[in-house]
Amino acid sequence: MQETSTKPYLLRAIYEWCTDNGYTPYLAAMVDKHTQVPLEFVKNNEIVLNISFSATSGLKMGNDFISFHARFAGVSREIFVPVDNVVAIYARENGQGMAFEVTRKQDAADAPAPAEAPSLSAVPAPSGGEEQTKGDDGPEDHPEPPKKGGRPTLTRIK
Repeated sequence: MQETSTKPYLLRAIYEWCTDNGYTPYLAAMVDKHTQVPLEFVKNNEIVLNISFSATSGLKMGNDFISFHARFAGVSREIFVPVDNVVAIYARENGQGMAFEVTRKQDAADAPAPAEAPSLSAVPAPSGGEEQTKGDDGPEDHPEPPKKGGRPTLTRIK
């Protein structure tokens, strides 16, 4: 039996945390042929949706998809987002939440050619017996101090 992903459970937990604390939960998702959203609000194949109780009707956060009805420019629309396409869920007011990798399984028609597929390789760790050469200014030599204060933000790194 295949193990169920933790992603839908984490999405529901962050949603509940937002609503319990009076925050507005926002959902960021990648848009593809499996996603049903108003395309006029899609930017860079991504959409950000307000999924608060006051902005949605019939919200269902299942293990495979998130669906609800919402108004866009006064028109009620049915929204369908596969859980695999969710990039992040966070509170609008403070940016706290969680970001995810898009794990959508590609269809044969969507798959890149084998020559285009990225490959990863391990970088060997330096052995303890090697000495660093003089003048090697690695990132540990001059670390930048952490920034303090200000409003927290959610930053996506690709």
